[in-house]
Amino acid sequence: MCRPIRLLTEAKGYDTSNHILACFGGAGGQHACAIARNLGIHKILIHRYSSVLSAYGLSLANVVYEVQEPSAEIYSETSLSKLQERIQILRNKCTAELKSQGFKDESYIKHEIYLNLRYHGTDFALMVLKPESSWNFSESFIQQYQQEFGFTFPDRSIYVDDIRIRGIAKGFKVTQHDVFDEIQKIDSKLVDPSQIKEKTLIYFENGRVETPIYLLEHLKIGDKITGPSMIIDVNSTIIVAPDCSAIITSSHIMITIGSDVRSKVSTKLDPIQLAIFGHRFMSIAEQMGHTLQKTSISTNIKERLDFSCALFGDDGSLVANAPHIPVHLGSLSHTVKYQMNYYKDKLEEGDVILTNHPQAGGSHLPDITVITPVFNEGKIVFFVASRGHHADIGGILPGSMPPNSKELYQEGAAIKSFKLVSKGKFDYYGLVDILVNQPAKYPGCSGTRCLRDNVSDLKAQVAANLKGITLVKALIQEYGLDVVLAYMMYIRKNAEISVKELLKDVSRRIGCTVLKAIDFMDDGSPIQLKITIDEKEGTAEFDFSGTGPEVYGTLNLIACNLLLLKILIQLQRVANYNAPPSVTYSAIIYCLRSLIANDIPLNQGCLTPIDIKIPEKSFLNPSDKAAVVGGNVLTSQRLVDVILKAFQACAASQGDCNNLTFGKGGKTEDGTKVIEGWGYYETIAGGSGAGPTWTGQSGVHTHMTNTRITDPEILEKRYDHSIILREFSLRRGSGGAGLHKGGNGVIRDIEFREPLQVSILSERRVHHPYGLQGGKNGSKGLNLWIRRNENDGEVRTINLGGRNTVKVNVGDRIVICTPGGGGWGIPTNEQVDVDEVDEAILKYLQ
Repeated sequence: MCRPIRLLTEAKGYDTSNHILACFGGAGGQHACAIARNLGIHKILIHRYSSVLSAYGLSLANVVYEVQEPSAEIYSETSLSKLQERIQILRNKCTAELKSQGFKDESYIKHEIYLNLRYHGTDFALMVLKPESSWNFSESFIQQYQQEFGFTFPDRSIYVDDIRIRGIAKGFKVTQHDVFDEIQKIDSKLVDPSQIKEKTLIYFENGRVETPIYLLEHLKIGDKITGPSMIIDVNSTIIVAPDCSAIITSSHIMITIGSDVRSKVSTKLDPIQLAIFGHRFMSIAEQMGHTLQKTSISTNIKERLDFSCALFGDDGSLVANAPHIPVHLGSLSHTVKYQMNYYKDKLEEGDVILTNHPQAGGSHLPDITVITPVFNEGKIVFFVASRGHHADIGGILPGSMPPNSKELYQEGAAIKSFKLVSKGKFDYYGLVDILVNQPAKYPGCSGTRCLRDNVSDLKAQVAANLKGITLVKALIQEYGLDVVLAYMMYIRKNAEISVKELLKDVSRRIGCTVLKAIDFMDDGSPIQLKITIDEKEGTAEFDFSGTGPEVYGTLNLIACNLLLLKILIQLQRVANYNAPPSVTYSAIIYCLRSLIANDIPLNQGCLTPIDIKIPEKSFLNPSDKAAVVGGNVLTSQRLVDVILKAFQACAASQGDCNNLTFGKGGKTEDGTKVIEGWGYYETIAGGSGAGPTWTGQSGVHTHMTNTRITDPEILEKRYDHSIILREFSLRRGSGGAGLHKGGNGVIRDIEFREPLQVSILSERRVHHPYGLQGGKNGSKGLNLWIRRNENDGEVRTINLGGRNTVKVNVGDRIVICTPGGGGWGIPTNEQVDVDEVDEAILKYLQ
């Protein structure tokens, strides 16, 4: 019984000793003392009707009837009188319905009046309850909006979307006593021994003990029963264990375990508190994520969960994160530190910063980061941040993931720093300028094609940050700032120690202190890594010298042999997979955390023992104008493959995110006008690599992405005029053979119902995901365009290569066959390498 309680409390960062154990059920009272003692809980509360508590609750439940009507009025003093007339009609309707159900006395009926309100030009509405003493809905709405999002729009009208009346009829008028107030007022005294019904032997931890039995119905309010004792009634039995005592109230039995003296948490390290604070910090980031998902509207954030939330110290170092997107989490610290240096001491409470630029710690431009400082007594003590992938932020193609970009400006709005909210005021017009006007100034580029979604999701990110601030302040209020900061440092130190122990163990297990690995991007550019471990200190240097130079939309001819060059030219390959240094840091911190067996939060301490060397002007450290759209989603995956290969940890996974975008709108070809449009983006799963003790998983997102794919029902519902999902299945036989087989990739076949621009940005279309320790390679990926000629109906199957963009017509299909994972170990029976084209995709080539 204790384990599930711990999972709901300590595993989420809550100390059970600060809670009261509530028991119900006929046998609950028999085990309550033992469970509470085991959990460190000092108080137990048992209702007199605990054995029939559900039935008792049902008998007291209210009967509720609701009516709701749509509205489309601007809220004002003039419209309020009209609204009041409609409200009275709905009130009468509720009353009539409840009377028909037997509640004839109107004194048993009360009404709650709600207006569903929103600001003009926004999508998110709040259901606002009428204040008790006035009809001032607008004031309540503004307060709620500020609490939910952290800002308001004082210059905008408020719209009434709905009127809602909730009629509530009380079944019974019951006088309820607050048990805690009653306990304070009760003058308790030891129960009269004459109340002992009889005695019996009960087995406790120290053996059998003669125990008095009391009948609950004979006990008086204020009676105090010391343990060991037993209290019984017709439905339940309550055991008061030794060193415990119980007090009888009018409605409950309150049991105290021991002396109920709890020690205050201090700045001195305590292993239990270390675990609790670790989970508590992580829980803050998780709840930020729940808020972001709940309040966002785009499929990218709400459905695919392509977002991350994290908590940072006042120095910008990562404290804890939720298990969101690994490629975001390692780089967010760079983003926060950049803004700290940019603003110095000029940030104020109520300020919120927006950024996405690779040189400011960003990954690629669609990933927009929102940062909010956390103040305590006028001083910044923490930062909270959320990063979400926006479906479109402008650039040369819908979806802002162009496979053919050569310069950063072609990928959309690039923002080093912008105050999205200043002193609680949302800068809508400034946002329009940086997302719509600025990107459109470049040749061939448009501003964002779905500003409405951008604005809504950014508001959701601000709301998520506000949730984080509220939880951080509650933590400080509960423990004190000095204790919170002390355990933040202990958690980082614990992560540092864990990484050092890992590195020492690796050098002993492998038998050397220098680990090397190399892999190649599909255009031949190498990622080269040398890890040098100091076995004594438990530190390491990650040196990427020898990695290829920055790429610019053309072939890296030097790294290609003749055969590979012919293939690349045939596939019309371009290269925009430059990755800012923050992406490399993300890959390293992810791999180190994955290799650690201990349950520790991913935080900055993981990188303390690591020295990272990335050569300047390489594609892992490019210039500030370099195209980087593929670095976040392609290079990051290949970096992980290289790092894990150096550690001999597992075979290669699909090494790719299989980025598919489609949409329409933006500037016309002649540049004379802008057409309103939209963009859709998804990453497609593949096979994961096998390891020493496991088989690779099939059809999963691996390593640096942790997103979902949009459910078929939601995809076809939202884009019902645009696409049909014809097939989404596992690509059988694509995983590499081995003692442990690599996971299979997937096949995703989409048919288009209107002309759209479709783009694919992918890797592992030339090089197989490798196997290790004798394991076979996984299958390469393949991207096909099944094109129907409008004139004669001829169907052509065209290989798009790894990166391409095409204009599809009605009836055209795009088929993405994703790579499988590599196998591990020599196969137990005779198997061969996967075919160049496996059987699962032959049907598309016939």
